[in-house]
Amino acid sequence: MQPYILYYWPSIQGRGEFVRLALEEADVPYRDVAREPKGMPQLLAAIDPAQTGYPAYAPPVLKAGALLIGQTATILLYLGAHHGLAPRSEAGRLWCNQLQLTIADVVNEAHDSHHPISTNLYYEDQKKEAKQRSRDFTAERIPKYLGYFEQVLQANAGRGGFMVGSRLSYVDLSLFQLMEGLRYAFPKAMARQQAAWPGLLALRDKVARRPRIAAYLASERRLPFSEEGIFRHYPELER
Repeated sequence: MQPYILYYWPSIQGRGEFVRLALEEADVPYRDVAREPKGMPQLLAAIDPAQTGYPAYAPPVLKAGALLIGQTATILLYLGAHHGLAPRSEAGRLWCNQLQLTIADVVNEAHDSHHPISTNLYYEDQKKEAKQRSRDFTAERIPKYLGYFEQVLQANAGRGGFMVGSRLSYVDLSLFQLMEGLRYAFPKAMARQQAAWPGLLALRDKVARRPRIAAYLASERRLPFSEEGIFRHYPELER
């Protein structure tokens, strides 16, 4: 098949990592264009209204044949339907999309824990506010979100330990990434609270053991977490 083309920033996992995990699990050819020589101009062209009829506001963007698809959840909706990473039924695909959009909500809140005032300001310019926001995020928001996902997982118990139906979906892959990101950013808070989410912890380990995901995680294609991405570890933000 013609390789997919992924347009995302070359040095961070960010929101593009949710797409990369789906592409890796699907075992389909793709190019991570901005990581190639002279790839950045291609990325910028993909979101330029003067050069495409359907410009995305920001990466990630996926080129699938003649289609140019923006927004992580929309990309995953497409990949799930075309590569067995979502149920065949309309209700199942919409349920996956709903869960993915909820994951996007908590990812946004994780980002705002270190940039609570403005993305145009450096973290150092909003440390005081970040400490306050992070206290609320770790004490209230993380348990609320992960508690919800744990309930959904337990409600689907007996069907293979996955979030939707009896097979792995892109939602499982995205929850793996969410758990990994939160454990990187807030290791103390996650360690204190993890007993409340036994199903999610087991799901995280199950995804990590899948052969294609394990190979990806061990490869140079998997970028490390850093203080340039969505999930950032600042010790002073840990309670």
